[in-house]
Amino acid sequence: MALLETIDGPGDLKKVPIEQLPALAGEIRREIIEVISKNGGHLASSLGVVELSIALHYVFDSPTDRLIWDVGHQAYAHKILTGRRERFATIRQTGGISGFTSRGESPHDAFGTGHASTSVSAALGIAEGLRLAGGQGKVIAVIGDGSLTGGLAFEGLNSAGHLEKDLIVVLNDNEMSINPNVGALSAWFSRKFATESFNRFRRQVKDWLKNLPRGGGEAIMMIRRAIDSSKALFTPGMLFEGLNFQYVGPIDGHNTGELIEVLRGVRELDGPVLVHVHTQKGKGYVFAEEDPARFHGVNAFDVATGKSAAGGRTFTKAFGESLVSEAERRPEIVAITAAMTEGTGLSEFQKRFPERFYDVGIAEEHAVTFAAGLATTGVMPVVAIYSTFIQRGYDQIIHDVALQNLPVVFALDRAGIVGTDGPTHHGAFDLSFCRLIPGVTIMAPADEGDLANMLHSALHYGGPCFVRYPRAVVPDAEAGSSPVVLPRGRGAAVFGPNGRADVAVIAVGTMVLPAVAAARTLCREGVSAAVVDARFAKPLDEEMILDTVTGVRALLCVEENALAGGFGTAVLETLALRGALPPRFRRLGLPDRFIPHGDRAEVLRSLDLDETGIAEAVRRLLEEPKAAGLKIIGAR
Repeated sequence: MALLETIDGPGDLKKVPIEQLPALAGEIRREIIEVISKNGGHLASSLGVVELSIALHYVFDSPTDRLIWDVGHQAYAHKILTGRRERFATIRQTGGISGFTSRGESPHDAFGTGHASTSVSAALGIAEGLRLAGGQGKVIAVIGDGSLTGGLAFEGLNSAGHLEKDLIVVLNDNEMSINPNVGALSAWFSRKFATESFNRFRRQVKDWLKNLPRGGGEAIMMIRRAIDSSKALFTPGMLFEGLNFQYVGPIDGHNTGELIEVLRGVRELDGPVLVHVHTQKGKGYVFAEEDPARFHGVNAFDVATGKSAAGGRTFTKAFGESLVSEAERRPEIVAITAAMTEGTGLSEFQKRFPERFYDVGIAEEHAVTFAAGLATTGVMPVVAIYSTFIQRGYDQIIHDVALQNLPVVFALDRAGIVGTDGPTHHGAFDLSFCRLIPGVTIMAPADEGDLANMLHSALHYGGPCFVRYPRAVVPDAEAGSSPVVLPRGRGAAVFGPNGRADVAVIAVGTMVLPAVAAARTLCREGVSAAVVDARFAKPLDEEMILDTVTGVRALLCVEENALAGGFGTAVLETLALRGALPPRFRRLGLPDRFIPHGDRAEVLRSLDLDETGIAEAVRRLLEEPKAAGLKIIGAR
């Protein structure tokens, strides 16, 4: 029987002899590769922490001891070891387990994650909460070196060092390999550092140093400088020592025995401790080892070749190509992203214009203000960030960009439903939180031609502009030979009779084409339906909206955004102010709840945000009595 089949929780893991743990790690890797090759997911990061996951659960007692995985996309082995082995094949599937840690899924998921750099702050809060409540257990945060580029991580480290409370932070460093000689020396140091005797010595030295007079003779000052500088001879972790953490490492993150030995020692230490672990991203799967960036997040792939099935042309790809074309004509254009070069379609831009490309790491706040600074000098920054991640730079958008009316273009990828990554990654709110900012322009393309025109227009309008588009295959459409500047705030009628219709549908972005398809279905049923592509969520084409609703029996607004404060709300406000509400008015969009993960098309279908759902919403709307109120339909 395979070792993995005997493990249904951390208690079973502890029964496995240490010498058999490397074999178990191999079985876990094979299970992860097999499942993710079918489901897609975050492969390379999870393969890199298999031994670390085993060691943590071998030494600590989850869920009494709390493990917090930063981002959470590297927690696949953790899920397998904590009672979810039999359900692991459902990961990221509709109704299956999440691709991230989720408190509602298991008591072993101590904190829900999905965005980077949160683990240290959350872990410190949990540790303090346990102390105040008299609770038991150690608290361990596992954070990757990439997440340390986020300022929140340093805020947490700074606070933890100040409070000097018990907290273990494991730094998973997968950017550097370990030289055998250095590794052996580092392992020796780590074992020495993770002992009570060394810990006691360290405290004694610190106390003695504090008691040395700041003034005094040259001899005392020489002693103080010598003690301070000697830390660098013992450890490369001066940064963390400076933050008042006890530093342990670096150690080999793929040597299970060594990890267990060090973690057992660290478990007995008091105060904040940082354990520096070196791992290899993609460990155990040759294609992921050779190209960890491509295998960071993958669609289904062939295990034997590492190749993914060819997908259609995406909005992301179309955006990247359009931006390169714009940059060829305008040397003042620069591109900025936050650790998502490939994910935002900027790889080709980086190759073509390396001096005009900036990857600032997981630091969205910095990306926005950095762009604002560039914009004051005549540079034209395009900031490409996922919709869900731009939330982290919201204050900077208002304070540093919009308040100064700076010409910064925000390309919001993954707007709307992203699918299998789930609620932490759905871009559900950008229309709502952007449209309330004075002076901004917000556009949403329905197809590739729209996307090219909107990017081109944003680069000409001046002032802050947002172009939001989904994680989806771009619909087939004839793109013009060259993009044009769209009249700012002007929509377009895209389907319907020349005269008045029974119902008008005003859609924005991804909902335009499903609305047209629904209107065609309704017309075959004898219902006259007109469709307007709003194009702009701000400023609205108020005159077109008023003209569209004149004489119709009903109006439906459709968007792939939260209904609260979204596009439909903007239309409603406009009609209410003009006293032009039609007899029947409804909004269709994302309901007031967090949407679970699942296939993007399946999720949209479940929310009535497809051709069938829109057509049915119109039928129900026309059946209602006049002035039935502003009840939301299709928002289950």
